[in-house]
This record gives sequence, structure tokens and C-alpha cells, in this order.
Amino acid sequence: MGTGIVGFNIAPRCAVLGDTNPHLINFYTAIAQKKVTPGLARKYLLKEGAQLLKVGEDHYYAIRERFNQDHDPLDFLFLSRAGFNGMIRFNQRGEYNVPFCRKPNRFTQAYITKIVNQINATSKLLEMKDFTFHCQNFTETIRLGTSADIIYCDPPYIGRHTDYYNGWEEADERQLFALLSNSPAKFVLSTWHHNDYRANEYVDLLWNKFNILTREHFYHVGANENNRNPMIEAIVTNFDLSLYRYDEPQKPVQLQLLE
Repeated sequence: MGTGIVGFNIAPRCAVLGDTNPHLINFYTAIAQKKVTPGLARKYLLKEGAQLLKVGEDHYYAIRERFNQDHDPLDFLFLSRAGFNGMIRFNQRGEYNVPFCRKPNRFTQAYITKIVNQINATSKLLEMKDFTFHCQNFTETIRLGTSADIIYCDPPYIGRHTDYYNGWEEADERQLFALLSNSPAKFVLSTWHHNDYRANEYVDLLWNKFNILTREHFYHVGANENNRNPMIEAIVTNFDLSLYRYDEPQKPVQLQLLE
């Protein structure tokens, strides 16, 4: 699932969204079940944003400690928007460990309104669509696929940033390849192709038997600007994507609550 932006912007009639990160699944499940609403989010962010402006980064770390104990979905939203570079990262104990973004004025009125509008749009989408959220391994999700389905996979990029919630090693990449190769479903896989310094060896080792589209993408994640470089992304499919293009561009709803 990742941040959910692909599923929410494509907005199919029905979808199964799976991820091993329980906090991500809990957050969107809370929206679907009306436990997180636009009104509650606004009230929460106004309160915690004002406290962040008053106290500074100590309040961010207090929220982070509270989240690691109680796992409140609103605290998860706060941390994802006030953490460094919008990263979502956990240590080996499963604790959120992203440092503060060093912007005490992070939650301005305009920014809170933007977040609340995103929650409202997501909530309305989930009312209209048959979306279910599952905290489970990718193997379980892929095995649900039938010939009538399209599976979109967004795994951690092998050999790069693999500390999102759990690791991603060669065995995982090969298992993913085997499952998708044998699935009756169509699939779309996001991965990295190469950058200025090295290439993704698994593109040649595994994925080259399928259709591969590439596109340049700039990464804003990195402790310093030297680590923020353009990357050639790879979209791997077992069908011809050109058959599914529309005559007119489809306007996305730009839903990305966690960024």
C-alpha cells in the first residue's frame, strides 16, 4: 500500500490495500470507521500545533514517545507531517524514530486546512468505494489475485531505503518475482532502475522478462542536499500499459495524507 496515493488516486470500484505497517493500516481504517474525522483532526492539529509552536521540538519528541506507547492514529498523522523530510521510518523495535523537521510553526492554519481537506476527501472516497485494509505480508495479498484483478506492488527499493517498517532483502525480491510471475492477475511493480552512480542489478537479473517503462524522479529525502538526486524509476508490468491509456488525461484527486 505505501502511502496509499496510487490506490486513492486511481480509485477503483473495489480494492484490497495491504501493508505490513500496522500504523498505516490503523490510520486509514480509522478514517473508514469514522474514528478519525475532519473535525477531530482539525481540533487535534490546532491544539498540538499550538503546543509545538510554544514548546518547540521537545513537544514533537513527547508526541513521538506517546505514539510509540499508545499508537494513536492522530499522533501518527502529526509525526508524518512534522518529522524530517516527511519520512516514515521505524527502528528494529518497531518504534517511530524520525527526528523533528525543526519547524515549530509547521501547523499553520492553511496547512491544517489542507490536511483536513485531504481527510475529508479520503473519507468520502471510502464511503463510495469498497476498499478494505489488511495488515499482512505481501505474499498473502498477492495470492488473493485472480485473472480479473490488477495488482500494484510498491515494495521497499532493494539496495536502497529499506528501513520503512521492516527490511527488504534479496530473498524478498526473489519471492516477489516468483509470486508475480505465477499470478493469474495483471501486475504493476514500482522499483528503481538506476541513478548517476549505480544500477538496480535486479532489473537485469529478474524483471527484464516483463515490460519496463522508465521515468526520472527527483528524491527529496536525504540528510543533506548531496544525497538528494534524480533517480530513474522503473514501472514493471506483465501487460501492455498503452492499451489502458485514456484519450484525455484523468485528473487525480491528489490524495496523499502521509507524505
